[in-house]
Amino acid sequence: MSGSRHRALGGGVQQHVLDYLKRMQVERPGFSYEIQKGHENESSGGGVVFWADPVCKINYSFFGDAVTFDTAYRTHRFKVPFASFAGINHHGQPVLFGCALIFDESESSFLWLFQTWLRAMGSFTHPVSLIIEPDRSIELAAAQVLPQTRHRYCKQEILQQTLEKLSDVSQSHPGFGAEFKQCIDGAETINEFESHWQSLLQRYYLVDNQLLQSMYATREQWVPVYMRNTFFGQLSGNGGGLNSFFDGFVTASTTMQMIVKQYEKALASWNEEELKADHETTNTTPSLKTPSPMERQAANLYTKRIFMKFQEELVETLANPATKVDDSGDVVRYRVAKFGEDHRGHTVSFCSFENKATCSCQMFEFSGIICRHVLAVFRAKNVLTLPSHYILKRWTRDARTGGAILEEECGSEIPNGTPESSTSKYNNLRQEAIKYVEEGAKSIHVYKVAMNALQEAAKKISAVNSGLPSGTPSTNGSGQDLLPAIGESESASQSVVEKEKKIQELTIELEKTNQRCEVYRTNLLAVLRDMEEQKMKLSVKVQNARLSMKE
Repeated sequence: MSGSRHRALGGGVQQHVLDYLKRMQVERPGFSYEIQKGHENESSGGGVVFWADPVCKINYSFFGDAVTFDTAYRTHRFKVPFASFAGINHHGQPVLFGCALIFDESESSFLWLFQTWLRAMGSFTHPVSLIIEPDRSIELAAAQVLPQTRHRYCKQEILQQTLEKLSDVSQSHPGFGAEFKQCIDGAETINEFESHWQSLLQRYYLVDNQLLQSMYATREQWVPVYMRNTFFGQLSGNGGGLNSFFDGFVTASTTMQMIVKQYEKALASWNEEELKADHETTNTTPSLKTPSPMERQAANLYTKRIFMKFQEELVETLANPATKVDDSGDVVRYRVAKFGEDHRGHTVSFCSFENKATCSCQMFEFSGIICRHVLAVFRAKNVLTLPSHYILKRWTRDARTGGAILEEECGSEIPNGTPESSTSKYNNLRQEAIKYVEEGAKSIHVYKVAMNALQEAAKKISAVNSGLPSGTPSTNGSGQDLLPAIGESESASQSVVEKEKKIQELTIELEKTNQRCEVYRTNLLAVLRDMEEQKMKLSVKVQNARLSMKE
């Protein structure tokens, strides 16, 4: 770790940030910030400032299963001790869960930060996994607050720092760096990693190297092969990177005066990127590469980015045949290997009763996307559609609609005062706004209509916030004459909203039913084609038998 364990608050510059946080708390309902107790002013000389806007809390409710605590400022010598909690959305893009300025890097300060962050997120459940910097203070604090969460060191940082410290080895042996990375990322099993690691150390005379000895001691917290049984939501084969929300926005040259501006730039930029990805997923039809009903099903379920990842795995089943190796019980074992690479095959166990399969590569457990090896077995067993237990809602088009994934897992609502939490209200409004954006971009006429509608809606919202019914001028009276009108207006408005909501629910249900019918129809046709083929084969066999008898 670079940098000091204790940093000065920075006087008026710090006040500049605090003024911004105070203003946001007033202007944005749901925005919250906290300062570590005992560090409210510059004279204390240190502390932690944490904040999160309402979108952070909503993001966490949908995508908080895999979290990264990004403290890149420590290793990259940033001027500002800016840290963030982030995750990955249904398009594989980073989403924000909260930010902090860390002027005191003691274990107690990190403990306070993790507790404050989790409380701000609602504390309704802990993440499945957490990526952190390999630092003792952070590790101990995270373990106390999130004892059930799987903690992992950032592999990318470890590799980079290790190769820098072993630069003399790399200079003497140019191939060492690539071989070292292959040892870490290329191992398919724990035994394979152990064997390659020992071989590497012996070949380059590094058996007594203290740095590598300490790395080996913590291998279960950063080497991918030890992590594949836990969900980290990373789409690359071995993951390990931070996928930072503020990468390119907050850098080593960013000053305290710039931090608020760069923070808001990052928020606006990633919000725009998600809207673009939403639009592309909704308004483009994926190109199918196989006649498989499962591929069509996935194209309708997943976002574009996730579907492309699934499609890649599905296409690879053509080059990865499944060979049955054990059929002695309820669970059948298969060996799946690429043509010509039998030595790198994977074992898949399939239970036909439950329609479940597990693979030794553990890709589904790690990324939430089913692997080519299981898909090859499904192909062999004529499983034509993707079973529901292999579809993670967090990767689907509907990831931000309905109940949040973390709410569903723990069976509780987001504690936000009312059954209809800010999460559902935010997402319902967001989906409706996206419809205006998509339609409004089609022509100048529709654009004008959509813009007028949004402006009219803004006026009505402003009137409601002011305590007046839409279109009603202010009066000097007591306002009692307005009460009946307001009550009738609210009653009528609620009735219309309820009807529209019911229509929307029925429309969605109808669409889902049509999709299911299409899948069933495709499956039925596939079965009929198979029966016709079998009939033709039997007919040919009967004909051949008759001819042989005549001869």
